[in-house]
Amino acid sequence: MERHPLRWWGLAVTVLAVLVDMVDNQIVTVALPAIQRRLGAGEAALQWISAGYALGFALTLITGGRLGDRYGRKRLFLVGMTVFILASTGAGLAPGAGILIAARVVQGIGSGLMVPQVLSFIHAEFAEDERPKAMMYYSIAFPVGGIGGPLVGGLLTQANLFDTGWRAVFLVNVPFGVLAVVGALLAVPDRPGTSGRRLDLPGLALLTAGLFAIFYPLVQGREQGWPWWLVALVIAAVPLLALFAAQQRAAARRGGEPLIAPGLLRRRGLLTAQAVTFCTNTAVGVFFVLTLHLQLGLAYSPLATALAFVPAAAGIVVGNVVAMRLAPRYGGTFTAAGTVVMLAGLALIAVLVVRLGGGLSPTALLGPTLVWGLGVGGVLNSLFAISMSQVGPEQAGSASGVVNTTVQLGTAAGIALLGTVFFSRTGAGCAAAAVTAMAVAIGVLVLALLLTAALPRPRRGARFEPRSTARGEHGRRPSSRP
Repeated sequence: MERHPLRWWGLAVTVLAVLVDMVDNQIVTVALPAIQRRLGAGEAALQWISAGYALGFALTLITGGRLGDRYGRKRLFLVGMTVFILASTGAGLAPGAGILIAARVVQGIGSGLMVPQVLSFIHAEFAEDERPKAMMYYSIAFPVGGIGGPLVGGLLTQANLFDTGWRAVFLVNVPFGVLAVVGALLAVPDRPGTSGRRLDLPGLALLTAGLFAIFYPLVQGREQGWPWWLVALVIAAVPLLALFAAQQRAAARRGGEPLIAPGLLRRRGLLTAQAVTFCTNTAVGVFFVLTLHLQLGLAYSPLATALAFVPAAAGIVVGNVVAMRLAPRYGGTFTAAGTVVMLAGLALIAVLVVRLGGGLSPTALLGPTLVWGLGVGGVLNSLFAISMSQVGPEQAGSASGVVNTTVQLGTAAGIALLGTVFFSRTGAGCAAAAVTAMAVAIGVLVLALLLTAALPRPRRGARFEPRSTARGEHGRRPSSRP
């Protein structure tokens, strides 16, 4: 296939879109107290505003990749970016919490349609000798977005430009999104789709229903007093997800293209890595709670809150670099060590919240949040490497979608679970509520640490490499998010 002459410009455009997505994933957290004051949003609404984006993203990621294969990457990128822009506008103009939550879910859906096309674009348009450089530019978007998201959110909320307040954190996406759309129209090649298979809509419906049956009661149960129908909904999640698994196997037997290739579910190393990934990202939701504690309990400004999280984002970047060097050599052992580092950082934060009380400062948090970030970056990067080492090149795309979906589901679960714990304890004081939520997060990390014992270890003298690399081929690598 002839290489497109504007492919590097196309890469710049698509990486800009990923950067906007990453910033948006992080930007809203520091604006939550301002949203609560202006819209009168309830506690559950705050959880939905944060978790709704991740849920929409998770449910669309795998489908977005399949749609790109069928209808063309450029077309799906433009559709996803347009949906994201319209949803960002709706979020910025939302008159109430309900519309804001709906807009956040649609934002996530737009990102889920758009982001998978970027990796596909890199692997389709760049020669093997160009791909490492292209992947480096792509990877830069994640730490930059992780650091820039909270900072931009704090600055925009506090600056109150044109009296927009918190609305600016959503409206800022619009000009950058329009720039990405125009750039994609000019620089991204328009290749036809290659797959004529039908989409697995029944599988998507069953997966959505099963996840809804878990997340809706988890977020709304406390506010509504746990009526019987919410309990029944939680119980119904088990047969719904079991039915989804059976439907996926049946679709594969019929020669269809299920959302998750059943062969992946038989790989013990991959499944264990997903369990640890889910637990790790659930624990990362503790920063949703810490944000509320700093602003509602200690009267931090949005900008001061954002600055308190900068060491964690910097630690994630360093942890990623360390993991790239050591994780292939030590595998699950490195993951276990990184989990211990996460536990140490979170325990130190909890101790500071208790001992310093109202005197807790960003300076005091600098060391513990840096340690926490080092652990997060190291653990997630090592889990990506282990996951992709368990599959061959023909399953790399599917495995990448599964890994990224697990990350987003863990993020949503962490906000739902730890937010519920926090709000259920606010009567005892904001600090007590935050520490209780941190204790639950520590318990989740202990479970993750126990699960690392089942992760595969490389043989002595060997290294973890994706099977595609070992065969001289190049499969997709999943995106890494702070």
